Amino acid sequence: MRVWDNDPEEALEVNILPMIDVIFAILAFFIVSTLFLTRAEGLPVNLPEADSAIPQRSTDFTVTLQADGTLALDRTPITLAALPTVLQAQLAPDQRAVVTLQADEQVYHGQVIAVMDALRSLDHVELGIATEPPSTP
Repeated sequence: MRVWDNDPEEALEVNILPMIDVIFAILAFFIVSTLFLTRAEGLPVNLPEADSAIPQRSTDFTVTLQADGTLALDRTPITLAALPTVLQAQLAPDQRAVVTLQADEQVYHGQVIAVMDALRSLDHVELGIATEPPSTP
C-alpha cells in the first residue's frame, strides 16, 4: 500500500559555519606557533648595521654586551674575568664552538675589544659578531 505524504520535503543545505571556525582555529594556531620559531639567545640590544655581514651557521654560545656595560653568557650575567673559564668549562675537550658576540652599538669600543680578546684566548673557539642588515629607506 502506498501512502502519500503531503508534507513538502526539506531542502538540503550545507552549514559551513563550523568549517569556518575550524579553519580560523588552525590559522590562529599556525600564527602563534610561528612566533616561537625564532631563536632568541641573547639579551635585547641595539645591534649596529653592516652592509658586508655574512650569515653564519648556528651558534653554540651567545655573549651579550649591553649598553650599560653588563656582560651575559647565554642570558646569564657574568664578569669579563670569569668569561673564559666558564666558557672553557662548558666545552668538551677538542670541541669546536662558535661564540656570537652581541654588542650594543652604544658600547665603547674598548669594552668590545676586551671581550673579543678574552674569547680569542680559548682554543677551538670561533668568534662571530652579530649585526643588523642595513635598513632600506
